[in-house]
Amino acid sequence: MTKYEVIIYWSKDDEAFVAEVPELPGCATDGKTYKEALENVEIVIQKWIETTKDLGRAIPKPKGRLSFA
Repeated sequence: MTKYEVIIYWSKDDEAFVAEVPELPGCATDGKTYKEALENVEIVIQKWIETTKDLGRAIPKPKGRLSFA
């Protein structure tokens, strides 16, 4: 489980649940069910982080409500 904030909502146009990670630009996915969208976003977050590392770019630290100081 990651500590990034995830927003999941129903998209009537796509007829799917959409999961977005606001702190990671472009990091989003979908699923036929809420659970599937949540499972998919965990995978996409890890791939986003791996790709960002490979490109030598900085990875934002989680700053959502799940981060503890």
